[in-house]
Formats: sequence, C-alpha cells, structure tokens
Amino acid sequence: MTYRYAKRDLFCIAVAAAVSLAWTGCDDSAKHTTAQARVPATRPAPQTASAATTAIPVGAPPFLLPKLPLSTPSHTQVVFFRAQPRPQAQPVNNEGLISRVEEKFASGQQNYKAGHLEAARKDFDEALDLMLESGRDLNSDPKLNELFHRVVDTTYTYELQAFQAGDGFQEAPAVPAPIDEVAEMTFPVDPRLKDRAELAAKNSSHDLPLTVNDEVLSFLNFFQTPRGRAIVEAGLRRQGRYKDMIARVLKEEGVPQDLIYLAQAESAFQPLALSRAGARGMWQFVAYRGQQYGLRRTWWIDERQDPEKATRAAAQHLRDLYGLFGDWYLAMAAYNCGPGNVQKGIERTGYADFWELYRRNVLPKETKNYVPIILALTLIAKDAAHYGVQVDPETPVSTDVVKPGRAIDLRLVAETIDVDVETLRGLNPPLLRLATPDDPAFELHLPVGSAEKFSAEIADIPADKWVSWRRHRVESGETLGSIAKKYHVTPAAIAEANSLERGAGLDPGEKLIIPATQAQAETKRRLVSYRVRKGDTLLGIADQFSVDSDDVKKWNRLKTNHVARGMVLRIYTQGGLPETASSRARTTAKKKTTHVAQAATPSSDKN
Repeated sequence: MTYRYAKRDLFCIAVAAAVSLAWTGCDDSAKHTTAQARVPATRPAPQTASAATTAIPVGAPPFLLPKLPLSTPSHTQVVFFRAQPRPQAQPVNNEGLISRVEEKFASGQQNYKAGHLEAARKDFDEALDLMLESGRDLNSDPKLNELFHRVVDTTYTYELQAFQAGDGFQEAPAVPAPIDEVAEMTFPVDPRLKDRAELAAKNSSHDLPLTVNDEVLSFLNFFQTPRGRAIVEAGLRRQGRYKDMIARVLKEEGVPQDLIYLAQAESAFQPLALSRAGARGMWQFVAYRGQQYGLRRTWWIDERQDPEKATRAAAQHLRDLYGLFGDWYLAMAAYNCGPGNVQKGIERTGYADFWELYRRNVLPKETKNYVPIILALTLIAKDAAHYGVQVDPETPVSTDVVKPGRAIDLRLVAETIDVDVETLRGLNPPLLRLATPDDPAFELHLPVGSAEKFSAEIADIPADKWVSWRRHRVESGETLGSIAKKYHVTPAAIAEANSLERGAGLDPGEKLIIPATQAQAETKRRLVSYRVRKGDTLLGIADQFSVDSDDVKKWNRLKTNHVARGMVLRIYTQGGLPETASSRARTTAKKKTTHVAQAATPSSDKN
C-alpha cells in the first residue's frame, strides 16, 4: 500500500469513528393516570433586569471603520496531506531520524494550537515523509514504530478537529441540542416525588399553570439521575448569563416569564445548539420559521444563534401561537411540532386540551413529552436545592461593540486585542465562520475595554488584508528569520510591513504585523454521502450542511421533499456541481467522497 493511499484510508476510518454516535431511546410503556394537580398561574415575584451588553463609549454608538471593496473568498477543508511527492530523503541513522521527526512533529503541534493550520499540515506531512521515505523498516525499531503511530494518530485527530472547527471561512462547530437526548424517552415514576412536587408548585411564584401528574413526575424522576442532573445543572449554570436579558425581552413582548424554561428544555441555554432536525440556537428555530420572525441566515451568520434576537423571535412566535390556541400548553406543543399538527389533533378529537391530545395519542411522541419536560424543569428550577441541584450561575457578560465595516479574521482580532479566539466566538455566537461578514452594519462584540485598542491597532493593517494578515507577539529568542519560517513568509516581507531595518533585533513582547499569504481557494466541491436517519427531513438535512434543499433534491434526482430512513444522499457542502457534469467527473468525485457514518436517531419537525 502506498503512502498516499494509506493516509487516505486511515483518514476515512478516523472520520467514521469520530462522527458516529449511538443514540438509544426507551419504548413508551408508562401507564398514564387521570389524576393530576394543576396549579393556576400566579403573579411572579418582581424581577430585576439588567442589560447584558453595552456599547462603548457609554451613550455613544459603536464606531465605524472605513469600508473598502473586498471580494468574498471561499475556502475548503484543511487536510493535512500534501499534493505533490517529495524527493527521497538521504538515509540517516535511526536516532538522527527520530530527532528530526520529533522536531517537525513538535513544530506541527505548536502551529496547530496557534491556529496556523496550513503550517501544521506541512509540518505533519514532513514528519511522516521523513519516516516513510527514509528507507528504514519502521517495524524493526520499537522507537521508530511507536513514533510513527503516535504521529499518525495525532495527525488524524487534529485533522478531524480541523474538519469540525474549520479554518477562517469554514463553518464553526455546533453542539447537540439536549432536547434530542430526552424527548423520546420514558421513565418510571417515583411516587415519593409527587407530594413535594405538588407542594413546590403551590408555594412557588409562577405565571404559567403548573400541572403535576405521572407524565411530569416521570421526567422529574429522570432529572434526579446523574445523567439528568448533569443536563439540568449545565442549563441552570448557563442561564445566569442570559436570564436578565430573557426576562427583559419576555416582558417587552408581553408573554409569561416562565417561558424561559422552554429554552432550558430546548438547548440548556446553549446558543450553538443544533438538533438532528436542523433546528438551531437557544430557542431551536428551523430555518424557515426563523426567517418568518426576522432571523437572517447567510453563509456568514445565523441569527438563530443570536441570544437576544432569537429570544425576541421566540417570544413573538409563542405569543402568536397562544393567540391561535388560547392555551399555553397547546402553544408550547405547537412550538415543538408546528401549529398544523396540533390543529389536526384538535380536529380529530374535538378537544382543545393538551392532556387529552396526549392520552388520545394524536401528537408526535417527542411533542407529547415536550410539555412535561418543560414543566419538570420549571419545578426543579424554582426550588433547585430541594431537588439536590446546586450550581453557581454564570454572570451576564458585558461587551464593547464595534463595526469593522468589512470582513475580518477573528484570529487577527484576537491577536490585536490579546484575547483567545474562543473568547471572541463565545461573545459572537451568530458567527458561523472564523471571520465576520463583509457587511458595514455587522456588530462585532469584544471584551469590555478593548474597543479602543482594537481601533488603534487594526488601523496599522490595510483593510483589504484583514482576512489574511496576522499579528505576532515576539517571544524571547525569536528572530525575524524564525518568525518568517513559522508563517511561511520572508524576513524581508515582515521587515517591510513593520518598517524594520534588515537584521534588526526584536524585543520580547513586541507586536509584529505578519503579511501572510492567503491560501488559494480550491475550485472542486467537497462531496459528502449522508445516510438518512429516523426523523430526518429534507429541510433539516439541507440546513445541517448549509445548502439549499432544492439543490439537495437536484443532486439526488428527488421529485418530492420526502426522504426515507436509510437513503444515502449526495451533498456538495461548498455548493453543487454543474448538472451537465460528465460521467468521468462524477466518477472522480465519487472516489473522493467522504462517507459520514450516521446512527439512526429520532428527531422531529421543530418550530
């Protein structure tokens, strides 16, 4: 087996292993009783709201940097393989070979952790090449054998992480929506919970009715288990960051404050949550419903992941659903499965009551469990200590707001204001890429107190280089030559960009502008084979890959939007191939397909 095909096969195996998930559910075998305690809504206790986001300077609008024309680049996945064969290396003794490989491998790890994926790819390739082209029998020397497998395993681990995280303009990773884990399960009822749950419902302040029955008690029991408690605690911890903002928006839209627990059930207050059906964000909107309520979705941003904008859209949607059905339980059910499904259930049974629709089995299973899950979470959140839940809520995060006016790489921003990239991503969840859109109205959130520093330092870099150039803080012992080698540019280029004399010494802590060369965009599309799982929809699949559903139909010659479990769909993740592509081109593309293994998992049509 050649080096090239060995690496390709290893990568395919690694991808399949990394993205396959096993999801299990339980059959709905619980017996339902008609006895229930329903506590009417009461006026909630006064709440103090405070804004979580501020713009600086106080009282002044965000500053606007000048806009220059910039074309939108397109990038494809970073793959740690080289395209052209390297010349044969001269034989060296094993100890010397190991030393050179370790040096290249360490350099690759350092570049990867610094976000320089192209440099990391080259280092890893060279480390592997040194061993594979050395003429040595790698199995004959235990040290060489161990080193080879360590380099290969680590390289492909990083490759998978790069596939998920992207580089520059590739999409950032989402996180699984907690509702997918719980919504189709059933759990036994602990009779000991009933009395204290009813007491808590009577004694707590609430503005939605709190029903305590076996359906609610079964999920209350689940949330007492280690697995369920972890979900509750993660949500209540993250709720602290957004609670004041959500309370303010719900009040402004005139809907009950207790609807905040819908977001706890849907996403555990995770703005990057993505369900199997393609619903995104803290409030789990599918694309078309989000668009109905003004949430924009482009290649750059998805406002379903904007905490405040999505909260306002959810409040308006729930208010509209309540206006349609006149009942908050029915409104929440319709939020989950769509108003049409709830309306059909009412027409079939003659009952406009959620619990009657539940018992007559006219709602999807996930939706049947949806309302009891929210009620169980509400009961726990209102008396967490009573249920053995103790968390330290996160504090609201204030930010500075700037308008770059054009596309800019988040890594450049991070290097300019001396924060890590993950901090910036956390402050800007609507961003799908490691770059901002080329939109003069886009607002970038920065840590408080950093806007002025950003404005001053970013002015040193030409605006049309904001997506390719970088900044580097000089460390002790570094020279222009070593820094240039790290970024694959010439010392002269760095000297010129920073107005330095040739051979000038560098002071530790000094910041340099790095005139990096932007990677050339590849013209070929990336083809992914996706196996349809239980509960998948065409719209949900298209949204997962950020492509248009009509394109998915065209690529797979589908006449309707129906997709069946087990079907294998062709998805061109960077856009579609021409319809007139030759058979040879299709054959070539097929050989380069990355097969994504998927386990059959349940999902539903989200709001």
